[in-house]
Amino acid sequence: MNSTIVTKEAPAAIGPYSQGIIAGDLVFVSGQIPVNPETGNVEANTIKEQARQSLENVSAVLKEAGLTLKDVVKTTCFISSMEDFAEFNEVYSEYFTDVTPARSCIAAKELPKKVLCEVEVIARK
Repeated sequence: MNSTIVTKEAPAAIGPYSQGIIAGDLVFVSGQIPVNPETGNVEANTIKEQARQSLENVSAVLKEAGLTLKDVVKTTCFISSMEDFAEFNEVYSEYFTDVTPARSCIAAKELPKKVLCEVEVIARK
């Protein structure tokens, strides 16, 4: 049976989905955009600031499930421009230091709320 992850430490879902799902020993974290969970607004402007907020939101959902970024086995990253790839990677590498999960990084024409990035992960308990 699947369990829904809900935390106030990450932004609430803005559609018909959950922040995350626990399915057996796997945890699926929905794509997190750089919304400040305290205000519900996108406050970061640069790709680096937005990447940090997105990854903090991912971390908050994982924490609610009793996990950390060290438990992540796969990430999917969406950026609005490949011109931001190097700067996104700088921030990403600050968060994934001990374990480097498998990853896909895709340029998307447009992301929700016109943000510059979105990150989703799969972790294992």
